[in-house]
Amino acid sequence: MDLAWMKRGLAAALVAVAIGVSGAAAEEPQWHHGVSLMGEPKLPTDFPNFPYVNPDAPKGGTLNLSTEGTYDSFNPILTLRGTPAAGLTMVFDTLLKPSEDEVSTSYGLLALGVSYPQDVSSATFRLRPEAKWADGQPVTPEDVVFSFDKAKELNPQLAGYYRRVSSAEKTGERDVTFRFDEKNNRELPSIVGQLVIVPKHWWEGKDAKGQQRDISRTTLEPVLGSGPYKIAGLAAGSTLRYELRDDYWAKDIPVSRGHNNFRTINYTFFADRDVEFEAFRGGNVDFWQETQATRWATRYDFPAARNGQVKREELPNPFRATGIMQALVPNTRRDLFKDERVREALNLAFDFEEINRTVMYSQYTRVNSFFFGTELASSGLPQGKELDLLKSLKDQVPADVFTKPYANPVGGDPQKARDNLRQAVQLLKAAGWDLKGNTMVNTKTGAPFAFEILLSSPQLERVVSPYVQTLKRIGIEVRLRTVDPSQYTNRTRSFDFDMTWVVWAQTLNPGNEQQFYWGSKAATTEGTRNYAGIADPAIDALVDKVIFATDREGLVAATRALDRVLLAHHYVVPLYYMMAMRIAYWDKFDRPGTLPEYGIGFPDIWWAKQSSL
Repeated sequence: MDLAWMKRGLAAALVAVAIGVSGAAAEEPQWHHGVSLMGEPKLPTDFPNFPYVNPDAPKGGTLNLSTEGTYDSFNPILTLRGTPAAGLTMVFDTLLKPSEDEVSTSYGLLALGVSYPQDVSSATFRLRPEAKWADGQPVTPEDVVFSFDKAKELNPQLAGYYRRVSSAEKTGERDVTFRFDEKNNRELPSIVGQLVIVPKHWWEGKDAKGQQRDISRTTLEPVLGSGPYKIAGLAAGSTLRYELRDDYWAKDIPVSRGHNNFRTINYTFFADRDVEFEAFRGGNVDFWQETQATRWATRYDFPAARNGQVKREELPNPFRATGIMQALVPNTRRDLFKDERVREALNLAFDFEEINRTVMYSQYTRVNSFFFGTELASSGLPQGKELDLLKSLKDQVPADVFTKPYANPVGGDPQKARDNLRQAVQLLKAAGWDLKGNTMVNTKTGAPFAFEILLSSPQLERVVSPYVQTLKRIGIEVRLRTVDPSQYTNRTRSFDFDMTWVVWAQTLNPGNEQQFYWGSKAATTEGTRNYAGIADPAIDALVDKVIFATDREGLVAATRALDRVLLAHHYVVPLYYMMAMRIAYWDKFDRPGTLPEYGIGFPDIWWAKQSSL
C-alpha cells in the first residue's frame, strides 16, 4: 500500500457532536463524526450521502478490469510479503472513510465517531453497533486491537508508519483506544482511522480442511471481510472475481450510499503491458488508465475509439490535492552515490527537453519539487518562517538553500547538452573521478564508474535508454535491468538496487509519512520508501517541524524548507509528470454529472448503463 494515499489529517478545531450520549457533562469525551486538517469537515452530522454520488445509482452489471503483474496472497496485513491481490481493499472496511471532495477529510465508516483529548495523546473510536463481518458476527474492539497489533508485528512498513502509536486497547463495549507516545501530533487519530480491520475470530480459526489459519503467512483462501465485496472466484495469479454482497452491513449508511454499484468486478492479470492494452482494445477490458505518452498519441486509432464506443478523457481531479515527485533515485547506501557532486552530475546528464520532444510527444513538464504542483513546493529564495527555520539549521544544511533557488538543468539542443555534460565532468572530477580514454574511473582505485538501473516495466526503457546513451558519452557504463513485478517489489523492499524509478505522491497535509520517506530510521528499515537512503539530522528536524506544525502557515513553511533541503542534496534525478489522469473506457457506464473535486470516483461511484445490466 502506498501510505501517502492512506494517510489523512486531523484538525485542531472540529465540529464536536455527542454520539450516543445524553446530557454529556463538560468533562466527558466529545465525539466527532469527521476529521480534517483543513479547517472543519464540510458535511454536517446528519449528511445523507457524499454530495458527489448518485444515491439512486442502480446496482448491477459487470466491470472487467486488468492490471500488470500477478498475485499470490489475500492477506491484507502482509503487504510486504508475497504479492497482494488487486482490488483486495473492497473486501475490508476501515474505521474512517475519506471524502474525495475535501482535502484530508474522513468520516466514520466502521466507527460511529472518534474522540481525543486536547493534547491528542490518544484517540478513542466507537464502533457502529450494526457493523458486521460477512459471516454475520459483529465487528468488535477485539478485532481492531488484533488488526493493529498484527499490523505492527508483521508489517515493517506499517510498524514504521504507526511507530508513534504505542498501543490499542478495548476501553468500552464498542470502544477502542489508541494511545500515542507523543502529544500534539494532530494527524495520528486520522491515520489510525485508515487501518484495515480484519476479523480476529476468522484468522484464529480453522479453514474448511480443518487446518489452523496463520495471519503471519500468505494465503489464497478467500478471506472474510466486512467490506462491500467478497472473493467469488479465482485462477491463482491470473484472474480474480469479486461479487457485491447483498448483505453488506453498511450499504445504507451515509458514507456508503451511492457507492459499490457493480454486481461483479473481474480482474485479469497480464505479464506484458502491451498485451494488456490489446485486451482493452479488443473489448475484454473495460477501463484503461494510460501511462505512456506514445501510446496515448498514436494507438487510439482503432475503430471503437473512432466511432465513440471507447471514450477518452484527461481529468485533473486526482492531482488537485496531490504533489508528485517522479525520479530516478540513486541508492546512497552505495559508495558510488554518497558524494552529492556525483548525484548532481547525474542530473546534468539527463536531457529532459530532448527526451520529452522525441519520446513523449512534448506532453510532460519536468518535476522541480518533491511537492510538485502544490502550494507546498519551494520556489525562489526562502522568506519569512521558512527562512527562519532554515537559519536555525544553518550549519547543517547546504549553503545553496539561502542563495540559489533550485533549478533543473535545461537541455534540448546540442550546445546546451554539451555544456551540461562539461559541467557534469567537472563535478565528477572534483569528486575523485577522471575520464581516461572513454571510461570514467576512480582516481584512487582505478575502478570504472558503472551501475545498474532497476526497472519494473519495459515501458520505462524508452525513457531511460537515451539517458544511458548520454552517460556513456562521459564514460559512465550503465546497465538496464527490467524484472517482473514480484522481483522488483522484493528488491526495492530490501534496497537491493543501484538506481531505480520511483514515484512519491504527497497530500496537501504532509505529516508522519515523511519520516517513512526521508527519515534516518527509515533508511535502515526494509520496506520503507526511503529508497535514496537519506540519513540526515537536519532533514529529520525538518520532518518533525512538518509533523508538529500548529497551523497552516507553519506547515507550509516547514514543508517548503524540507523540500528545499532535499533538492539541494541532489538525492534524485527528477523526471516529469502530467498533472492529469488520462483514461479510456468502453461506453458501458454512467457516472455522476459532477465528479468529486479531488478524484474521479472510479469504480466506486460509477455504475453500469441500463443496457449493460
